[in-house]
Amino acid sequence: MPIQRLAPELVNQIAAGEIIERPASVLKELLENALDAGAGTIQIDVEAGGLRLIRVRDDGRGMSAADLPLAVESHATSKIEALDDLEHIATLGFRGEALPSIASVADLQITSRSARDDHGYHLAPGQSATPSPAPHPPGTTIEVRDLFHAVPARRKFLRTERTELRHIQELVRRVALGRPEVAFRLTHNQRELLNLPALASQAADRRVGDLMGAGFVASSLRIDTEAAGLRLQGWLGLPTASRGQPDLQYVYLNGRMIRDRLVMQALRRAYSDVLFKDRFPAYLLHLQMDPARVDVNVHPTKHEVRFRDSRLIFDFLHRQIERALAHGGASPESGADTADGAGPEANSGVGSGTGAGLSPRGASTGAAPQTAALSLPMAEARAVYGDLASGSAEGSAEQPVEPSTEGVPRLGHAVAQIHGVYVLAESANGLILVDMHAAHERIVYERLKRQYRDQGVARQPLLVPVAVAVTPAEADLVEDSQALLESVGLEVDRAGPEQLRLRGVPALLARADGEALLRDVLADLRVNRGAVAIEERQQHLFGTMGCHGSVRANRRLTPAEQENLLRDMEKTPNIDQCNHGRPTWVSLQMADLDRLFLRGR
Repeated sequence: MPIQRLAPELVNQIAAGEIIERPASVLKELLENALDAGAGTIQIDVEAGGLRLIRVRDDGRGMSAADLPLAVESHATSKIEALDDLEHIATLGFRGEALPSIASVADLQITSRSARDDHGYHLAPGQSATPSPAPHPPGTTIEVRDLFHAVPARRKFLRTERTELRHIQELVRRVALGRPEVAFRLTHNQRELLNLPALASQAADRRVGDLMGAGFVASSLRIDTEAAGLRLQGWLGLPTASRGQPDLQYVYLNGRMIRDRLVMQALRRAYSDVLFKDRFPAYLLHLQMDPARVDVNVHPTKHEVRFRDSRLIFDFLHRQIERALAHGGASPESGADTADGAGPEANSGVGSGTGAGLSPRGASTGAAPQTAALSLPMAEARAVYGDLASGSAEGSAEQPVEPSTEGVPRLGHAVAQIHGVYVLAESANGLILVDMHAAHERIVYERLKRQYRDQGVARQPLLVPVAVAVTPAEADLVEDSQALLESVGLEVDRAGPEQLRLRGVPALLARADGEALLRDVLADLRVNRGAVAIEERQQHLFGTMGCHGSVRANRRLTPAEQENLLRDMEKTPNIDQCNHGRPTWVSLQMADLDRLFLRGR
């Protein structure tokens, strides 16, 4: 067959194959056009899951009679004029392909009126190329009927009406979450599904609660931070409110919905230290930056972007989110000054949620904490922490720190230990229950990380090396991982084909069971060998060793030791959850206690 030019209709259908995947794809293009036109209210009407009808009406700038024929021509747009404009695109659309592509696979009708015209104009590209006068308020209405009627093969790949409607609803939610200042109304077969009023910026959390659930707002942290010409705002779901699937993850770049691999990796990395495996965080984030620093002209769907400085973006997202999560709970500076009698619950981002009012902790972000000295005398500290007192980064454990007299501390004061597992504390507004093993596990883990970051992990040589029988494969694994093991404070060598000698352990874990520690580290190495970067493997090993160095259940703590655990928790980042993502403490406020006993009724 000789080379020949394709017919315009065929060109448009090929382009539609890249842009128009399903009814929700059509709606996305129409909504982006409406938002680019400055719409303050958008009405969406759908029938038969979008196959029979998709109608979008907005109150934006509208189009004149001269604009309408151009709107349905390929590569005609009002959003860019020259090649240089591609370098700093600030609109959601810019390609000029959407309406021509839609018109090639469906019946398209447009009615629009600009603010300077006395009446509107109507255009049906499949019937006439000339607009005709029509009544219409300022703004635009676009109707798309019988989608894919001209391409029957495409209809066969569509799902059921319910499935297509679910995609449409999710799209409207995503768009509405990114633009709380715009009102949205969605109907399906004349039945209203969504009615979202326009909101001021200070009331944006109402839109978030309506679309992501009140539980998300209650168990999330607000973030608003700037650096290097970048700004990040939004809500970070607490690790204790993680989900079994990534269904509540929304990211916007300069108002554009994106699903970018680099951004997802940065977020996953930021949460990796506080989430259990196979769990997913929930978040809603808005990233703002100079449009010239990002290329959105990567894919027709415009979901993927390319950053000019990808390393900077990754580091900014990773560091800011990791910092917010680390200081979002009982850590220093995470709550308001408690001298006025407000306890840790006063700034909690968590409502009185599950069960009988028990709720995990959440609070606003704060300044970076500093690891302080233990406040117990050395002898008492070693009773619960082993030799951890000597691993304190600042101060001396032999010089006790006087407890604060400025009101009640964030985690209150210890009252009792329950069944050797939990520590009960009285806070300013109720009580707090601490899982002592989980909390101390996080304390040890964070100290190991800090020590490694600051000066390398201090190692404690063993007077008598510990012989450990292993398989030949495990012995080979140790030989291959010598540098990694040394970096985390373990000195181990091979004593034979099936035997290892443990000669040194991290000083913070001097009293741990050496053989059990080494076996768990070997198990961790087998699972993560070659699967993650060296730094992440170190974090895995620190987590494994932190579990061994933490106080065990059924160990009776003195009142002073219980109190010291609470104070150390307040100095530790990421203390709201242990290394496996489980909550370390919950609070029960006086109002919750009153409800339990029907007081005031």
